[in-house]
Amino acid sequence: MTQPLLAIVDYGSGNLRSAAKAFEHVIDQHTLDFQVLITNKPSDIARADRIVLPGQGAFGDCMNGLKAVNGMIEALEKAVLADKKPFLGICVGMQLLADKGLEHGEHEGLGWIAGQVIPMQPKADLKIPHMGWNTMDYTDYAKKIVPFLKKKENNATYFYFVHSFMFESKDKANILGTTDYGGAVAAIVGKGNILGVQFHPEKSQDDGIALLEGFLRWTPMV
Repeated sequence: MTQPLLAIVDYGSGNLRSAAKAFEHVIDQHTLDFQVLITNKPSDIARADRIVLPGQGAFGDCMNGLKAVNGMIEALEKAVLADKKPFLGICVGMQLLADKGLEHGEHEGLGWIAGQVIPMQPKADLKIPHMGWNTMDYTDYAKKIVPFLKKKENNATYFYFVHSFMFESKDKANILGTTDYGGAVAAIVGKGNILGVQFHPEKSQDDGIALLEGFLRWTPMV
């Protein structure tokens, strides 16, 4: 039997090795049957069982980097939108799910979850970028469709954020989790088999590792 494949998309953006090492740690810790592959080949996306799109930097630069990998967007659309394979976008990889991003001009996104990425404008006198550890609030809907999104018993989950822009979802039902930074900030978005997180689970210690484990075990309601 072929070992299930987790593909991490390499398009010149994102801390790929950190993400891969975090997933490898989860797989070893919980004796899960997965191969982790960092790849820029559309053929690997086609045969993957789960897909991760990391991202760091400016929205437009990341989108241009993704477009520059010949056939990659088409392979992702086939795997995620048509074949409904579980997908996780991390940081700018989450933001690229939007219709457009407004960082240094207007840039087209993947358009998988309707909305736009806008500058953060916290009501309180808080520094931008938003950098550091924050707790999460999950919606009741999120707990139904993605059951591993939940606070630890008698405690909160903490994740590590580094960003200056935020996802503004057209359909509020697609916001599965928020964090408070001078107002509610979309921290997790999702739709069907598509999940995106604004924070870095690979840098979020035990809570991040638990989220990655949940993703590997997740059976989306599609």
